[in-house]
Amino acid sequence: MTAFGSVFMPEMALSEFNGEHWSEPKLVASDSISLHPGAHVLHYSSTCFEGLKAFRHGDGSVKIFRMNANIARFAQSSHMLALPEIDSAQTEQMITMTVRRFADQAPEVPGSLYIRPTHIGTEPAIGKAAGPSATSVQYVLLSPVGDYFSGGADTTLRLLLEEDGIRCAPHMGRIKSGGNYASALLPTLTAKKEHKVDQILFCPGGDVQETGAANFLLIDGDTLITKSLDSSFLHGITRDSILTLARDLGMTVEERSLSVEELLERSQKPQCEAALSGTAAVLTPVGTLVHKGKEYSVGSGKAGPLTSGLRKALNDIQWGRAEDKHGWLVSV
Repeated sequence: MTAFGSVFMPEMALSEFNGEHWSEPKLVASDSISLHPGAHVLHYSSTCFEGLKAFRHGDGSVKIFRMNANIARFAQSSHMLALPEIDSAQTEQMITMTVRRFADQAPEVPGSLYIRPTHIGTEPAIGKAAGPSATSVQYVLLSPVGDYFSGGADTTLRLLLEEDGIRCAPHMGRIKSGGNYASALLPTLTAKKEHKVDQILFCPGGDVQETGAANFLLIDGDTLITKSLDSSFLHGITRDSILTLARDLGMTVEERSLSVEELLERSQKPQCEAALSGTAAVLTPVGTLVHKGKEYSVGSGKAGPLTSGLRKALNDIQWGRAEDKHGWLVSV
């Protein structure tokens, strides 16, 4: 089976910032970037990216899900990393021109075209550890994908609750930057080996936050609980979409602090469910929590009806099978 995100369309959109202005976007070969070995991104991690999807509908049209929200977060990440300011309208143009170019190759659902806008600092300047890159490159890759987790919607994940570690520097959490993912990689690999889990749920000081690549949601009856937004973790667009749909369905949504103690207590209720949300993960159920050497089944330990219902509600909009009441879809 081909790994998620390892196959790319042969062309991508690219624009360069020369210190004064952005070049006109163009489609180029996906392997055409050339970087100086002293490029700022290679030494000081001046890089951010986005992840969004385009879906083929039953009528043959292809539509992008929540592009404007992703572009807004992309602009925010670029700003917080002191990269050159992006032109949001140009970024939209780059995304749509790339998707339009390969729309006829968009997979049938549940597959999609995964879209990866990326912004990197390119100035050759190894003396600028405390200074921003004056030049940069922005590009948009496409990758045809299926489910991120091999079992799809029926997969239940095992999570290690980690109270001593943290995914990334707290003031950097809301930035979608490669360095944040890198900082969680070795702890996650170690946890997988030592505890036979799929992911770490980082809970510094007992505060339930997120995994290395997805937001965490707890469902107790008709109440959905998730951490309130702050600078310490990523403000997921799938998370926001799920919360919106939960409210539409009449559920109570609580955005607040959630302690490990409360999580473990609630997890033992028969009706309790938990899930990870993200562009790649969509909404994937969590079946087991591992804490201090002890395992806790979440509810029945299987995919619950509310998690499955929320995932279906989201997919139905993305796939054109339900009304897009919130204006989330963009035609190409």
